[in-house]
Amino acid sequence: MPCAAVRSLRAAWHWRTQGGTPRLHLRYTLHADVQALRLPDRRPPRFADGLWRHTCFEAFVGAPGGSAYHEFNFAPSGEWAAYGFSAERQRDAAADQPLASLALAPLVLQDGSVLTLDVGLPLAALPAGAPDAPLPLGLTAVIEAQDGHLSYWALHHPAAQPDFHHRGGWTARVPAPHAA
Repeated sequence: MPCAAVRSLRAAWHWRTQGGTPRLHLRYTLHADVQALRLPDRRPPRFADGLWRHTCFEAFVGAPGGSAYHEFNFAPSGEWAAYGFSAERQRDAAADQPLASLALAPLVLQDGSVLTLDVGLPLAALPAGAPDAPLPLGLTAVIEAQDGHLSYWALHHPAAQPDFHHRGGWTARVPAPHAA
């Protein structure tokens, strides 16, 4: 979904060990005419609902061989959100509670026309599954222009309309941390 202000958007992931614990490290790099975008003001890191309504970077991590998944939203404000789902668009309150208690604050840097967001997801934030099975991963973003127009970015849009919850768009595979 195009946005004239965006020159490029890259998303990458890899395992990184912090304090002896593996984390799934995500990095989003946006090259854009930042003045033409509506970016939220910086705030203290905290859980915040509704981030997907404005500029934010997202990750969808599926349980291997199942329908459960977790959704993560990270705003340039430094706020974040995490949600558990038992199936497509079916929230799982039991999974939401522990996710909301995690500290998932992203590191956000802006240098001229480049906005970078880095975050590490601990193993406890990822959906349970077979320990050696790769996790389906969808890396996405919502970019808001100054006029309020939203554009939707993903590794793959499997349908005519963007739908980040559609597993067909989760084209990356995350190997188990010991296999990475």
